[in-house]
Amino acid sequence: MAKAPVLTPQADDFPRWYQDLITKAELADNGPVRGTMVIRPYGYGLWERMQAEMDARIKETGTQNAYFPLLIPQSYLTREADHVEGFAPELAVVTHGGGKELEEPAVVRPTSEMIINDYFSKWVQSYRDLPLLINQWANVVRWELRPRLFLRTTEFLWQEGHTAHATYEEARDFAAHIHRRVYEDFMVNVLAMDVVPGRKTVKERFAGAINTLTLEGMMGDGKALQMATSHELGQNFAKAFNTQYLSKDGRQELVWQTSWGSTTRMIGALVMMHGDDNGLRVPPRLAQIQAVVLAIKGDEAVLAKVREIGDRLKEAGIRVHVDDRTDTPFGRRAVDWELKGVPARIEIGPRDLENGTAMLARRIPGGKEPVSLDTLVSLLPKVLEEDQTLLLKQSRERRESRTTEVATIDEAVEVAGAGGWARIPWAVLGEEGEAKLADHAVTVRCLVAEDGSVPDADDAPGNVAVVARAY
Repeated sequence: MAKAPVLTPQADDFPRWYQDLITKAELADNGPVRGTMVIRPYGYGLWERMQAEMDARIKETGTQNAYFPLLIPQSYLTREADHVEGFAPELAVVTHGGGKELEEPAVVRPTSEMIINDYFSKWVQSYRDLPLLINQWANVVRWELRPRLFLRTTEFLWQEGHTAHATYEEARDFAAHIHRRVYEDFMVNVLAMDVVPGRKTVKERFAGAINTLTLEGMMGDGKALQMATSHELGQNFAKAFNTQYLSKDGRQELVWQTSWGSTTRMIGALVMMHGDDNGLRVPPRLAQIQAVVLAIKGDEAVLAKVREIGDRLKEAGIRVHVDDRTDTPFGRRAVDWELKGVPARIEIGPRDLENGTAMLARRIPGGKEPVSLDTLVSLLPKVLEEDQTLLLKQSRERRESRTTEVATIDEAVEVAGAGGWARIPWAVLGEEGEAKLADHAVTVRCLVAEDGSVPDADDAPGNVAVVARAY
């Protein structure tokens, strides 16, 4: 009998493959309350690396980290009508505390625009207080009816940035800077993910915003996933919270604002964009373990060499793990590291030691080859960069090969239904066509200009709608 595969093949059942991989690579488990999740150490390690890379980019913009309460007075949500309407179906409300009914119910934050703006109105007095640039790393709760680990969970982790500016132009430019120089740069150069930057339609826009910028990625099954968003809030929240500043010429002016966020959904994207039937494939620049050095047998000389190689690689700046658990069968350990997507596996046994070599297994392109122990330290950084480049190339080639130019709504529905993306002129589609797409579970992921740039307006001449089925 043929040996059963470790994971359900993608081609057989992509959702089952995804769930299998999340479980067997030890990324997360379902939590005890429906829709919640327990992020396991290996999965959380990926998030920590994402946090570190993102946090550095965010701080380069002059933004500072802060923290705001998890519980928000329910009355706060009534201050901006579009915002409360957008989030009302997802709210979790606390009505009792300390054994007593609360005088005013508290909402578990679905996002923090309300409470942060309450404090912005206190902190901003003069033009000297602007721009005010704040970010927080936190958890939020949105009651999810159809949960899926990392992609849609009732509670998830994220960063949310909130800023206040003196002018519309400053706020607009800052939202665009976050979109391209923080989010897109991180996704392309660290996550090795080909993403399409664009503008959301009015229907898909963040509740309470005047413009939403998005990054959309194509997953392995051809569906789209919204990766991160940056919003121009205009003066909607400034009006609701009376956030004003005294200008240089002595006038009271309302501030202009932005908000922007990215979440643990990026771990789900990592799985679905780069994973294969053998497990994860983690981009080397992201990986918390870039190389694992495995002792094939418990020979003392082998164990000594494995530890020595580990130390040398660490000194060379490579994030390395030494696997000397020779009481666990080598084959099982090799499969586990392959499932976890560690970019390089360096396998050393007694015969390798005699030959002065190690077996180098590369997770991303696949395959194994013997390499000299003497050249390993100088070779590995080059290999890791090659593999980082290859992942991005494969991601881009998938999107390009599965994106089709269409001229009608019916053609767009057909392409999306077959697991691809369609590009259709917005002048042909329009809001009426967008509604027709929704009848087929197809959405406009974003609007782009003819040259692929982000358009300045929803109705700019030449706008193209990128449409697909999405998670």
